[in-house]
Amino acid sequence: MALSLLSHEISDICIGKPPLRCLSAAVATVADAIAALKSSDEPFLSVWSCNHDETDADDDNKNKCDCECLGKICMADVICYISKFDNNVLSLSSAFDASVSVLLLPKSTVVHVDASSTLIEAIDLIIGGAQNLIVPIQTKSIATRRREQKLLTRNAVASLTTTTTTTTHKNGRQFCWITQEDIIRFLLDSISVFSPLPAISISDLGIINSTHTILAVDYYSPAASAVSAISRAISDNISVAVVDDGGCDLEDPRVALIGEISPMTLACCDETAAAAVATLSAGNLMTYIDGSGPPESLVRYVRNLLEEKAMVGLISLVDSLSGCSSSSDEESPAGRTRSSSYGRSVSSAARNARKSVAIVCNRKSSLMAVMIQAVTQRVSYVWVTDEDGCLIGMVTFVDILKLFRGFLNDNFDFC
Repeated sequence: MALSLLSHEISDICIGKPPLRCLSAAVATVADAIAALKSSDEPFLSVWSCNHDETDADDDNKNKCDCECLGKICMADVICYISKFDNNVLSLSSAFDASVSVLLLPKSTVVHVDASSTLIEAIDLIIGGAQNLIVPIQTKSIATRRREQKLLTRNAVASLTTTTTTTTHKNGRQFCWITQEDIIRFLLDSISVFSPLPAISISDLGIINSTHTILAVDYYSPAASAVSAISRAISDNISVAVVDDGGCDLEDPRVALIGEISPMTLACCDETAAAAVATLSAGNLMTYIDGSGPPESLVRYVRNLLEEKAMVGLISLVDSLSGCSSSSDEESPAGRTRSSSYGRSVSSAARNARKSVAIVCNRKSSLMAVMIQAVTQRVSYVWVTDEDGCLIGMVTFVDILKLFRGFLNDNFDFC
């Protein structure tokens, strides 16, 4: 069974994966990215170096263009970016007109691989820092892909959204991507290969990470101070812990884990959540971005803070999208139960939204239990707390893959 697992290729994990929706770094703007994210059923979109708008280049030039995925973006990237533009309406307008490339992380977390790459090679890439593996889809004939490319291009031009809907690249190529979660789910199907590891506690396995990967912000500190930590959490595919020392003894360095600011939860909001990031405390931001939506009283509180701080650009943004200054919102039953800051379509946001309650385990939890907990909650990490609810560390998918990789080396003489 182990040899069967090792013989698997990336293409085996790609079965059923849809082609990526793409944005062109050459022509797409931040505003284009927002529109594409709101209309997508997926929280992330890929950004590419190529542009296949037939109105911009002839066929010869397009064929010379190398199609490379530069990275991925989500609404959390947009929110962190916009929250910094608080001076005036003009500066915020220029932020929307900027190239979508400003949303990309300095270090790319996507890597192109061949469909024939092995599972072991994929694991090594993720351990090395990759978050997504870009894989060519090779299930259709070239003639079929070219017909689909022409149809997609015509539809894109007709809807005037060519830069945000194209999924077919030069020579009719399409791509999908593999995530850490995809790899872990695939390994769970063959978990007996790694026996007895799944039954051993995460403490005994030594995979509780308590140092460099922990990102935390104090419950009472400004949420704006956590923007850099949120951006790093997006890059590392983890989350930001919201903690409180509770006025503990200075000799006791432990902090209580109150909740988290998750990029995936932020990704379910729309761009008006930038106003909450710019004005609220970290604790209040957790309530604001909670999966059930912020209470109207908190939305009004945010707008009042914007006025006090003269953040006219963000005020204009909030008013233009949420209409929070309108009394009709307060009279509407829907307005009282769900804020318009969750302006994305129910079909996408409802499936992805998750509360800000941290996903936790204890150090005695078995590896198998932690893996199932993470996969069930659609996260790539689990926080580890002690019996008092104080933060010990976290276990990530990368930590688990390192463990499995070492096990394969030691037991199957595989390098």
